[in-house]
Amino acid sequence: RELMTRHRMFDNLSDAAAAALNAGVDMETPDGEAYLHIPELLRAGRISMAQIDEAVRRILRMKFESGLFEHPYVDAAAADRLTAAPDAVALAREAAGRAMVLLRNENNTLPLDAAHIGRLAVIGTHARDTPIGGYSDVPRHVVSVLEGLQEEGRGRFQVDYAEGIRITEGHVWAQDEVRLTPPEVNDRLRAEALATARNADVIVMVLGDNEQTSREAWADSHLGDRDSLDLIGPQDQLAREIFALGKPTVVILLNGRPLSVNYLAANAPALLEGWYLGQETGHGVADVLFGRVNPGGHLPVSIARSAGQLPIFYNHKPTARRGYLFGTTSPLYPFGYGLSYTSFDISAPRLPRPTVRVGDNVRVEVDVRNTGARAGDEVVQLYLRDDQASITRPVIELKRFQRVTLRPGEQRTIAFELTPDDLSLWNQQMRWVVEPGTFTLSSGPDSATLRSATLTVRP
Repeated sequence: RELMTRHRMFDNLSDAAAAALNAGVDMETPDGEAYLHIPELLRAGRISMAQIDEAVRRILRMKFESGLFEHPYVDAAAADRLTAAPDAVALAREAAGRAMVLLRNENNTLPLDAAHIGRLAVIGTHARDTPIGGYSDVPRHVVSVLEGLQEEGRGRFQVDYAEGIRITEGHVWAQDEVRLTPPEVNDRLRAEALATARNADVIVMVLGDNEQTSREAWADSHLGDRDSLDLIGPQDQLAREIFALGKPTVVILLNGRPLSVNYLAANAPALLEGWYLGQETGHGVADVLFGRVNPGGHLPVSIARSAGQLPIFYNHKPTARRGYLFGTTSPLYPFGYGLSYTSFDISAPRLPRPTVRVGDNVRVEVDVRNTGARAGDEVVQLYLRDDQASITRPVIELKRFQRVTLRPGEQRTIAFELTPDDLSLWNQQMRWVVEPGTFTLSSGPDSATLRSATLTVRP
């Protein structure tokens, strides 16, 4: 349809359908208006039965390979049994805890000690209504942050809740119109949250975006992109007022896209990135906040300081990011970043064979030691740079990583094996080749904190 209405290639749906089918488009989705003209196109000889048969064959083959011939319908009862099964719940809880990324932890705000909490304030719409992500529909089994912390405090401390900020009016992702909450409503909610926070010993804020503000755009009436990565509404303002109370405060972000949280990054006593944590969100958060799980997640993206830095990624070409007037090219948080309740030391790469020949594998050894007082996870990352090449190459490229759990004082050697493919490039003759020369191998906890060694490759 949009070949006619938007791209203006045709003045009728029949011509658009013929062009699409002749180009190999097997199925028109989601509406199917143009392909209603297929019978008349067939009668007019503009398409053939062989084309229709081939399109149908490809569609049926995909359904067959997906198992839809044997099991065309979902067994709702079986799905409920699966998602509520003890082992599935335990796995979802473990995944939620291990996925969280600790971005900031000033003065060891985390982990919390329940023995020193009389009242815990939990603030934020996301603490009550758990975002799971678009296309997730209404979750059958979900534990909210509020429920997880209420369970944590049962018999030990009181949990008080305030909504604080309402991001949008309604949070159903499929709803076309997205309406921001009126300022007067958020002013009232913010005042209620401050009153709740003043009576608390510790404050947990759950901020971010929801399925309406981080979603797919599929029509002019259903938008999804934004021109800003900042927190929506007065979330920063609420955080500023809460921080001014001077109480231990933890901010948890639940969001579907990276956010430019400059104020939180500089001022939050503790800041955790959660993304969407799934059905066991609340239990996973409680496990991390109270130290049963030491957060060991690392960022899978670079987080921009503002939308003006986009696109931002660690493996850019040398001339891709020349700089900005009155600004910096460095991200707010680099690719691979993540803190822990303990500390680690990662050595420079060690090469048993610092010189190899084209076609050889390369063994790389990296030592990692837990230098803190708690057991925890670290993600050892190995990057590579081609020092000189016949084509332009990225400044660095992640080649290997490994997550490792270490006790206090424990040290382990991580061995990585690089193959010729890891060193190769697509040359001007359109061939994958390894070019002789030197390569810089770097190891560290993220893409900006690295120690290096040199590998020489001879013909």
